[in-house]
Amino acid sequence: MRDKKRRTGIKNSTSDVVFNVIIIIICVLLVIIFLYPLYFILVASFSSPAAVAKGQTLLLPKGITMIGYNEIFSNKAIWIGYRNTILYTFGGTFFSLLLTLPAAYALSRNDFAPRSAFMLLFTFTIFFNGGLIPTYLTVKGLHLDNTIWVLMVPFCVNVFNLIISRTFFQSSVPKELLEASQLDGCSDFRFFVQIALPISKALVSVIGLYYMVGYWNEYFRALIYIRNENLRPLQLIIREILIQNQSFGSNQTFSSADATLAQKQELLKYGVIVVSSLPMIIIFPFVQKYFEKGVMIGSIKG
Repeated sequence: MRDKKRRTGIKNSTSDVVFNVIIIIICVLLVIIFLYPLYFILVASFSSPAAVAKGQTLLLPKGITMIGYNEIFSNKAIWIGYRNTILYTFGGTFFSLLLTLPAAYALSRNDFAPRSAFMLLFTFTIFFNGGLIPTYLTVKGLHLDNTIWVLMVPFCVNVFNLIISRTFFQSSVPKELLEASQLDGCSDFRFFVQIALPISKALVSVIGLYYMVGYWNEYFRALIYIRNENLRPLQLIIREILIQNQSFGSNQTFSSADATLAQKQELLKYGVIVVSSLPMIIIFPFVQKYFEKGVMIGSIKG
């Protein structure tokens, strides 16, 4: 047994066991701290307003009711917001990846002479920008304001994501592979589409998720540039519900006679938070496994 431990290099000392136990306890506590608020909001959204106000739903729902969700989904504005947000999220993510990935690949190539100058210009925009008013005038001059394109086209490239992508291409796409493909007569465009992108699925998943979350949570630009109620995203509608403490729709009555108006408004708040967050929470586990491979490799080797 001792010889086996020596060969494998494993040392099961008391200090190692204590250290591992402490790390596990800390990780469990952190998971509880981060996940419990989400769990409480979910439980509170299904509980009666009176039980939530009395603090009786800390672990399990009490007085289960669907009144809040019925009120939310009976409102046409919520469905219009969902439709618009899905359009902005997938359309914006498509345009963002369409521009970010080719630009990052070009900037990662050593034989691209002006790459340093372009990177300087891109980085400059992180620290300095034209400001809200000049940007608004520019968007308005392009006749993009109050259209679906204003949330997908003018702001589709994030420089931080561009830098991450460039670093990944530099560290993860072998130069020998490029040289071999060039000897076979492969063009740069074909190499990028058929070779660089397939071996960068982790990067595409991570950057795509970054963009999707950003578009899904976008409300400030919609607040500035969109005036048509039929083009408002879901987050803008939910923002109005949370701030103004009111629901949209003709039916404003509840069957819970013992609940006060403030408690009813809190029930709506919990419901709209769940409605707006659930799609991204569902998508995240499917791409989470790519984060370490897609981002950390590029950042460490770069």
